[in-house]
Amino acid sequence: MSKKLENSLLFMWVVSLIAMMGSLFFSEVQHFEPCKLCWFQRILMYPLVIILAVAYVQKNARIAVTSAIFSCLGVCIALYHYGIQKIPALQESAISCGRVPCTSDYINWFGFITIPFLSLVAFILIAGTSFYMLKALKEEK
Repeated sequence: MSKKLENSLLFMWVVSLIAMMGSLFFSEVQHFEPCKLCWFQRILMYPLVIILAVAYVQKNARIAVTSAIFSCLGVCIALYHYGIQKIPALQESAISCGRVPCTSDYINWFGFITIPFLSLVAFILIAGTSFYMLKALKEEK
């Protein structure tokens, strides 16, 4: 496996680890209760930490297919979640999320950085790197 692919695996693992640690910080240290959409994003991000760590140790770049699927699903959920927080027209038709409304934002740094935005960035970074790896693997053959 090339050094570029190995570094890409490491990058994706670091991004997923930071995302997981960040979400745990918000819920366990800051005591922000996650809404249902946050839980779905966690369900897609947390396994990536383990999957990508194992792939990095095994030098298995073919895991990019799996990480692309998980992260693309995560992008869709995070984008919708961010949209219902920031676009008034979407807020009116937003799904009911239980005890914690999905439209609430615990943080709002610089007027646009919310928890779903942070999740979206992490999923985009992982998805982009996954597609880069898939392209590199195809070119190596």
